[in-house]
Amino acid sequence: MRNSTSFDVIDYGKSFLACRWPENQVRFWIESRTRFIDDARGVVEDYYQCASCKSEDTFAKKDLFQADNYDFLPIFGPELGVIFRRRAWLNSNYKSVLPAGEMWSGALYDGVRRPQTFREIPIDDPDAIADATHAFAPIVAQVEIRNDQTRQRVVIEHPVKTMNINRETKMFQTDTGPLAFIDLAHRVERAADAISLAFCAFNAPHFADFVIEEPTQIEGPAKVYHYSRRVTLPSVNRLFELNV
Repeated sequence: MRNSTSFDVIDYGKSFLACRWPENQVRFWIESRTRFIDDARGVVEDYYQCASCKSEDTFAKKDLFQADNYDFLPIFGPELGVIFRRRAWLNSNYKSVLPAGEMWSGALYDGVRRPQTFREIPIDDPDAIADATHAFAPIVAQVEIRNDQTRQRVVIEHPVKTMNINRETKMFQTDTGPLAFIDLAHRVERAADAISLAFCAFNAPHFADFVIEEPTQIEGPAKVYHYSRRVTLPSVNRLFELNV
């Protein structure tokens, strides 16, 4: 069953990408996809955000996790990729933007799977959303944000990891992250430079809330990277039930 969007959704429970580097043909689970669309230039770019892991001494005989450990999260794009390294303090190499071909010699996308069937759940039908939720169906969300002045858009697609349901009040609310958030407040020249990590929530068809990771003051003069900057953006939100 097709849907009204311009591209097919991903079956995130089954989707991976693998890399070409012979010394470590690493496989990553795909957690979300952010499509950047520059209508002014006719550019469409997909960025695949992969699951977080920890810094390792790969293939060592012992002590596999590094002592000075940090969170590690890669994002693969068509030309540029992003790597986030979050330590316990405000480290200078938190975000690296580099050619995607230099990330384990580049990615293979043969493991990106589409569902056999899927249908769009009416976003204005809380009973249908609740039914799909309590049928334990895989649900995928798309959040489309646009800047009409710059003629740029992003569609952030992700599995709904947490869904809140209240049948009595007919309310729902998604909550998922981390995701690759692209800030469209100003014209974006290179999408990879504008990517931040964020969590997303929405409970209506026309807006989405994000909490974005950035340097955050803690007790005393110290700062850490934390999800602390909150923004509300007008959006077009969609939900899809997979394998119906």
